[in-house]
Amino acid sequence: MKTFFKYITIAGLLLLISCSEDTVGESLTGTISGKVVENSSNEPLENVKITTTPASSTVFTDENGEFVIEDVLIDQYSVKAEIKDYTTAFEAVTVTEGATSNVAFELLKSGANNRQPSTPQLVSPEDNAEEVDMTAEFVWNSSDPEDDELTYELELWNNVNEEVLRYSNIQDTTYTVEGLNSGYRYFWQVKVSDSVNDPVLSPLYSFRTRNVPESRILFTRLINGNNVIYSRNSEGEEFRLTSPDQNSFRPRKNNSVNKIAFLRVVNGQTHLFTMNPDGSQEKRITSNIPVNGFNLNMVDFSWADDGAALVYPNFSKLYKINSTGGGTTLIYETQNGDFITEVDVSENNETIALITNNSNGYDADLLTINFEGEIQERILNNVEGALGGIDLSLQGDKILYTYDSSGFRSDSYRRLDSELFIYDFSTRQFQNLSVEKSDGTNDLDPRFSPNEAEVIFVNTSNDDLSPKDIYTMPVNTGNSTGNEDDREMLIENAAMPDWE
Repeated sequence: MKTFFKYITIAGLLLLISCSEDTVGESLTGTISGKVVENSSNEPLENVKITTTPASSTVFTDENGEFVIEDVLIDQYSVKAEIKDYTTAFEAVTVTEGATSNVAFELLKSGANNRQPSTPQLVSPEDNAEEVDMTAEFVWNSSDPEDDELTYELELWNNVNEEVLRYSNIQDTTYTVEGLNSGYRYFWQVKVSDSVNDPVLSPLYSFRTRNVPESRILFTRLINGNNVIYSRNSEGEEFRLTSPDQNSFRPRKNNSVNKIAFLRVVNGQTHLFTMNPDGSQEKRITSNIPVNGFNLNMVDFSWADDGAALVYPNFSKLYKINSTGGGTTLIYETQNGDFITEVDVSENNETIALITNNSNGYDADLLTINFEGEIQERILNNVEGALGGIDLSLQGDKILYTYDSSGFRSDSYRRLDSELFIYDFSTRQFQNLSVEKSDGTNDLDPRFSPNEAEVIFVNTSNDDLSPKDIYTMPVNTGNSTGNEDDREMLIENAAMPDWE
């Protein structure tokens, strides 16, 4: 009997040892799975970093926003989901043996709890304001609930063209805009951003600028590398007529049709445009045959047919085009291939004055032709220095021009001693108007005044770097009667004058 119990005891002990060997050293595990989406759109988020506390494996969500962490010890966990530009989120989960525990995250964009700035309230110009000056101060108000730093964007557009003026990264609630067009109806709006929420737009206000008074003098001024056309009235007020964002130059007014013609660079080509005296109603005139020459800063064109047409050069050819566009015809071509640089048509439409030169701007001729292309008179022939700036008198009996008396030539077309001259067709006499010109300067771009008692012109240093200024001077100046006091500065930092 003792032996029987002995064997039972041994067998039970072996069984106990065997069971103990099956569990000792084994860890019970489960799986955590889940999905991460954006809170507002419910779109899945990829590459979200998933970690747990206590620590287990680190994984990232796939393109469906899903993730799986396997072989996680049974326990209670806090699961963390984090990705840039979103608020980090946590979810609690209990892992049980052999089972999959699921969690879901809806992540908010960073700052989602941050409130938007207040809607900007427009103060000035008031809605529907009239007679606003071309330099206008814009004022508005806005605030932020969290006192976030605010930046503003001011936009203006008008009822005349597609130009949009946009001023960004404004830190204040006041901003001054210069050079608005006269007589335009403008619309303005302010956008505010706290760099967290979507920008907030103000209401839309409108105002009208005051009309430009009658102005007889036109000129250009460089702004950020572009020529910009201005007018100047008798009180000395200046008014911008073209956008600083476009290169517009060589204004020429015709009083018969009350239009200003000018040149503008479009996609690398120079074309003729017209506009109203206040800068409105811009219209491109040339298309397939642009304006061209050896140097576009020297090229000029002319009104013809009492404002019904325009005459312009394209290298060795001279064209006439309707001032409303179309009807382009060839009226003259140089026989030796010289370029036509400048042209002016007499008031009676009988005479065309031309300056021709080689591709470097030299060996220039000053001559007149008729509309049949026949040469009438060759005034200057194959001269050494630079020739330019022609303007016929009202009766066509005189012509005003410039000539570099130094005869200097250079690859940059630099002039050293450019002077004003008048040639009288009846007497065949030349009058030098620049006898009192300061040494080291050039007189350029002359035009007769409307009564032809004066000339308007540009004077500048011959270094080709200094600013240009516009002067006036009586026609009777010159030869022995010249006096330095006759030269009066009219407009600083300006060029290409026209006086009609």
